[in-house]
Amino acid sequence: MQFEWMGSLYREWNERINVVSRKDVDNIYTNHVLHSLGIAKVIQFKPGAVVLDVGTGGGFPGIPLAVMFPETHFHLVDSIGKKIHVVRQVADALGLKNVKAEQVRAEYTKDRYDFVVSRAVTRMKEFYGWIQHKFRKESLHELDNGILYLKGGDLDEEMNELKRPWREYLLSAYFQEEFFETKKVVYVPH
Repeated sequence: MQFEWMGSLYREWNERINVVSRKDVDNIYTNHVLHSLGIAKVIQFKPGAVVLDVGTGGGFPGIPLAVMFPETHFHLVDSIGKKIHVVRQVADALGLKNVKAEQVRAEYTKDRYDFVVSRAVTRMKEFYGWIQHKFRKESLHELDNGILYLKGGDLDEEMNELKRPWREYLLSAYFQEEFFETKKVVYVPH
């Protein structure tokens, strides 16, 4: 039911505040919700896990993941207050008790997390610099704690700048829509 309401909630908010691209609002489920859920093809978050969503914008990937994993805690951050306002309103309308939305830059968050998720906020080397000290030491999952980053295109050059091990998961292996042809989840263990 929550996934059904998501589209109309975002359309309504998008008329007031540009949360997603105007040309993209008709494709909210494929380009935003389903894309966000691509992370769930890589990992099933455990109850009690804590996930930071950096540069969440209107709540992607955090809101769809919070619906899918109601026993996991999600901290959604963005530096733009009006977007965080929308995230809070959407989370409240969907009855999500596992979402905390905060207007803050990632590097200023004080908590520790099992995973950090994001959607193509910046180049990975810069992103890693923001969040490298934000991870819990103990891991609850088969994957070591780390970054799960939604990106598209050829990532070899960008990821080689990072000088850390990484793995990519092609979303086209899970979703048939053309949108996912070059989309990936990039995993960087901490």
